[in-house]
Amino acid sequence: MKALEELERYRLEHRISQVKLAQMLGVSFATVNRWFNTRCQPNRIQQYHIEKFLKEHKS
Repeated sequence: MKALEELERYRLEHRISQVKLAQMLGVSFATVNRWFNTRCQPNRIQQYHIEKFLKEHKS
């Protein structure tokens, strides 16, 4: 999923922990961790908020 790749790149470039990113997105750390370890995919609502977050925080 392209949005997750962009989200991970954003996180690494800005030196944000998964915990902090989870807080910024309004989800739990476990949820973010599962996304990045490909254990699950974001649902439609989460996908929408990820895309919105990335648009708002483009560098």
